[in-house]
Amino acid sequence: MVNRLTHVNDAGAARMVDVTAKDVTARSATARGRVEVSAVVIELLRGDGVPKGDAIATARIAGIMATKRTPDLIPLCHPLAIGGVEVDLDILDGAAGGGGVVAITATVRTADRTGVEMEALTAVSVAALTIVDMVKAVDKLARITDIEVVAKSGGKSGDWTRA
Repeated sequence: MVNRLTHVNDAGAARMVDVTAKDVTARSATARGRVEVSAVVIELLRGDGVPKGDAIATARIAGIMATKRTPDLIPLCHPLAIGGVEVDLDILDGAAGGGGVVAITATVRTADRTGVEMEALTAVSVAALTIVDMVKAVDKLARITDIEVVAKSGGKSGDWTRA
């Protein structure tokens, strides 16, 4: 672990980290997040869908597209050659009568000089935002929670998995 902010120079100014001396290696990152929704939304997602259409497929495509746009959204993020993206959304029941959750997991792969954690987080975030957009007419209380990186591999620091 580094004991300083890597995206800030010695004078405290923002900078893009220079990765030119790093080796190109296969890298991957997995992130997850949740959208808490009402029981009505869970029922609609499992049935004929919400008024705007197929929310799950739309969110999956939005997450994949967002992965490729990460450096446009995060100012100091390196543009990378994305090798693969998987975005999975699972519809889960909550406690008795307490609604449910759309659980989102994104895994991003590349062969490059820096990791893809930000890309995985962006995929989950935008997929979650898309779910909220798709269900907001039915559930104004839908809530995005628990977005986090759960695993990464490749690069100098090697493999890591959240405990």
